[in-house]
Amino acid sequence: MSTEVLEPAGPSKGIITLVHLYPREMSIYGDRGNTHALASRIRRHGYTAEVVLHDPGDDLRHDAHLFMGGGGQDSGQARVEADLEAVGPTLQAMAADGVPMLVICGMYQLFGNSFHTVTGQVLPGLGVLDVTTRGNDRRMIGPVCLETEYGRVVGYENHSGSTVLGEGQQPFGRVLSGHGNNGEDGLEGARTLNVIGTYLHGPLLPANPMVSDALIAVAAERATGRPFEPEPMSDPLADEARERQVRRLIGHR
Repeated sequence: MSTEVLEPAGPSKGIITLVHLYPREMSIYGDRGNTHALASRIRRHGYTAEVVLHDPGDDLRHDAHLFMGGGGQDSGQARVEADLEAVGPTLQAMAADGVPMLVICGMYQLFGNSFHTVTGQVLPGLGVLDVTTRGNDRRMIGPVCLETEYGRVVGYENHSGSTVLGEGQQPFGRVLSGHGNNGEDGLEGARTLNVIGTYLHGPLLPANPMVSDALIAVAAERATGRPFEPEPMSDPLADEARERQVRRLIGHR
């Protein structure tokens, strides 16, 4: 486990502990950029960001306020399986208590009920999200645009896992362009309480800072016991990049 502390420019409004799960095994396609984006934004909002990298075998930080997990190959998922089984009950309890978590691609699959690989191996999931994933020979690759409760979200998907939501499971968004969970039902990702699962890499958060702020708002309240005290921010580059991608993918719908 390694820890880095980033202090704000002025007086700190409080310490927000952000845990990145399995950064070596589960951080492909730029997913680690999401942790950097969260830490930077926490700091810009005037809070201290304590960033903890959780590796297999480490003690899980029970006092964490925010979790991030990225994607990985099937082999990477297998390497974290034992540790995830050990820390799973704690993560399940924290998720049920409302701790915000962002899990992408491989970690999204492992936060579901189970992942069935193309070779027939069944990796049990945490069941935080009511989703089931099956590997197949078809990869779903390309840019994605979603309609979400946060507005239009863009990213890039690259997965062969085909995920189906259980009855009543809320998606992260509805697909305006791209494949989404399985290329068939028009849904992408899943959300339960403050846990968001998605296939969007990119990394996701730098181009969609409103999603970062939604996660940080919950984390800040849990960390300080006070309502989130955001700083006014302008994100012209992120806004322009996202809006251009939206126009490129879906025009002016």
